[in-house]
Amino acid sequence: MIRYRTQDLIFTLYGDYIAPRGGVAWIGSIIELMSGLDTSAQAVRSTLSRMTRKGWLRSRREGRHSFYTITPKAETLLEEGTQRIYQPRRDPWDGCWCILTYSVPEDQRHLRHRFRQRLIWLGFGRLGPATWISPRNLQQEVTEIAGALGISGQVDFFAGEYLGFSQARELVERCWDMEQLNRAYLDFIRRHRPAWRRFVNQVNEGAATPCSVFIRRFLLVHEYRSFPYVDPNLPPELLPNDWLGDEAIHLFQTYAAVLAPKANHYVDGVLATEPDS
Repeated sequence: MIRYRTQDLIFTLYGDYIAPRGGVAWIGSIIELMSGLDTSAQAVRSTLSRMTRKGWLRSRREGRHSFYTITPKAETLLEEGTQRIYQPRRDPWDGCWCILTYSVPEDQRHLRHRFRQRLIWLGFGRLGPATWISPRNLQQEVTEIAGALGISGQVDFFAGEYLGFSQARELVERCWDMEQLNRAYLDFIRRHRPAWRRFVNQVNEGAATPCSVFIRRFLLVHEYRSFPYVDPNLPPELLPNDWLGDEAIHLFQTYAAVLAPKANHYVDGVLATEPDS
């Protein structure tokens, strides 16, 4: 099994299973769910404590038992991720480009780095050293991020047509590494399509246990959730002719949906376990 960071696994657990069930779970249930993912109880405990210190989780005690609830900050992040994973944008392009420039001084480079990371998450591509573009109107999102970071006065936002000397898809190639992303999607398809056919047959025949289905679906979602962080989710008009992203999305969503009933049944049973008095 590939070794994943425990914090990343816990984010997936909360985003896909615990948040839709109210966002709170007993630590014993979390440990049990994580045990099938080759994660020790000690690693879970220390990671939950660290995530609490960072403001992602809030803890409370009832007697000898600890419960962990997602904070509003974590809830917002998880909702954004769920939207990007399960309901990516499909609206057509109006031919307009949004251009963003910023001037954040070196002594605020930590804010500059955080701003860039959020731009990538939104789907912006880097046209120049401090110039980013997007084929979607993301003014509201940029306004909120810049305001939260306290750099609104250092950011400028424009919208208009491209009147340069390249085709739109050539501009895309300059700003996003679509070739590398397409290779990643191809690798995902090649590894998961054969497994999907074999495992779905086992599920339909009743040969797969609820725990094994949960683990299979969890790792599928956990691997796929990295794509929305690097895929700009461009309109169809701007995608390469050999684009594999849509095929990968269909495979992922179909595979995950087939596994969902048994995986959810297993999780419900574990979360319903009452801690000892």
